[in-house]
Amino acid sequence: MLLSRRHLLAASAALGWAAGSSPVFASDALVEPFLRLSIPAEASPRIVALTLDACPGGFDERIAQALVQERIPATIFVTALWLKGNARALGFLLDHRDLFTLENHGARHVPPVLSDGSVCGLHAAGTLDAVRREVLDGATAITDAAHIAPRWYRGATARYSPAAMAMIEGMGLRIAGYSLNADAGVSLPAASVAARMAKARHGDVIIGHINQPHRPSGEGIVAGVKALRRDGAVFVGLPIG
Repeated sequence: MLLSRRHLLAASAALGWAAGSSPVFASDALVEPFLRLSIPAEASPRIVALTLDACPGGFDERIAQALVQERIPATIFVTALWLKGNARALGFLLDHRDLFTLENHGARHVPPVLSDGSVCGLHAAGTLDAVRREVLDGATAITDAAHIAPRWYRGATARYSPAAMAMIEGMGLRIAGYSLNADAGVSLPAASVAARMAKARHGDVIIGHINQPHRPSGEGIVAGVKALRRDGAVFVGLPIG
């Protein structure tokens, strides 16, 4: 589907609007930030942002190829581990800089949580110093690989200790929350992912994953973005200003 000039103008305007966020508390100790695009409610057509995490793992070419074919932009949150193991995929993303923006998902996919325990099966950072290293090393890996400085950070599991959030924001990075979880950590069947994405509202920030090419969730991401596009939705990247 080709975008009309009106659609393109709407998408371009959305890039300049700041994102509005408010915390959603997952527990008494952790924050799971909520993020939507700050777009006037009366704006038309429906505008959404697609964000995809590249945790350690592979590269889901099903998703990447579909986004290129449909000319759908996406913000890709990459870990340093993913960059190290996916040189060919990185080249593909960099060949399509007009669509894909790389942002910081940390160095080793360590949750920014000040605890000695684990979060969703991942060992937490434990200290602010460890969180800082995770953030800085992730940023350095992106700069070395793509010659860009990331503006956004999304921690592993997308859950944070409040003190870690404050420190990351103090480092000049914006915390990338979301408002629609498409694949629940790549755990859902394709039909469920597509059904979730079909419910995207105007201004939603969608989270999914692009690092698990052998799981059915990826097929659902493809079906979901194509269905939204057919329904007239316009996809934009996260604001970088």
